[in-house]
Formats: sequence, C-alpha cells, structure tokens
Amino acid sequence: MTEDRTKLRWAELASAIRSARETRGLTQPKLAELAGVSEGSVQNLESGKPRSRMPQSLARLEPHLGWAAGSGRAILDGGEPKLASASEASADVTSIEGKLRRKLPLRIVNELESEDPLLDSTVIDLPGVDGARMTVVVHGQPDATPEQIQEALLAWREAERKLRRLPDDGGEAQAANGS
Repeated sequence: MTEDRTKLRWAELASAIRSARETRGLTQPKLAELAGVSEGSVQNLESGKPRSRMPQSLARLEPHLGWAAGSGRAILDGGEPKLASASEASADVTSIEGKLRRKLPLRIVNELESEDPLLDSTVIDLPGVDGARMTVVVHGQPDATPEQIQEALLAWREAERKLRRLPDDGGEAQAANGS
C-alpha cells in the first residue's frame, strides 16, 4: 500500500470511529471508560495518524461502536465496518454484567453502575493471606467543581494510605471468622 493510501485509510478509520461514537451519543471519555482503554487511545485513533501496527485498543472499542470484531481492520483494508448483531453487541457487556450481578451484593452493583464520575480505583493485596485482595472504586459528585474533585482525590489518597498501613488486629479477624 502506498504511503498516501495508508494515510487515507487511517483517516477513514478515524472518521468512522468518530462517526460511530457520536451516533451512539458517546464522548471520547465515555467510550474510553466503556472499552477499558485510556482517553488518549481514543483520541489517537480519532486523529487518523497512520501507524505501523494495529492498535490493541481498536478491538476493545469495536463492540462499543456497534461493530463486529475485525471491523477496524476491514476499514483499513478498504472495506466497511460490519455492524454487530444485537446478540454480538450485547454479549460481552451482558456476560460481564451478569457475572457481576450474580457475584456482588446489590448495593455494590448499584455503586458500580452509578453515573457519578469515576475518580480512581485500586486493588489492594491483603497482607498475610495468599491471593486475598480488596477492590476499591472511588466515585465523585456528578456536578463537582475541579476544586471539589481535587479535595475528594486528596481525601482518597489519605484513606488509601491508611488502608495500606492498617495494623494487625487479630481480635477482629477472629471475630470475622466466627472463632
């Protein structure tokens, strides 16, 4: 493929991604969140800049754009994206949501489905127990000012430091085990 044709195809892919995202009413940050990629990955793909290899993030975006797997490659090869069937489009999301709903208490599922902006998340290994860990998701207020977000992040950082340094309290551990 000539250099000009390569540039054109990457520009066509960028346009198709942008168009599909906007048709679905998604912002770049929301698409990135849904696909589990960085906002920069979405921005880079929508920039149309030619690449020497296929970005891994493209496959993660496709289902959220309503495309069948491999549609990005099809565009780069001069074709059109194939629309995902209704079952394909919802299969990944449905299976993940179903697993979470069965596995987690309702109050946790409700928090995870919250429209409140995600500020941070982390997984903390629990000391002394092989493989045991805790997952923390930090949400902010939907209409928070930048100052309020900064304040919330600082409060979270302090709480995280405390969580990671909790002293050993054998009494509570025994009570939790019913001993």
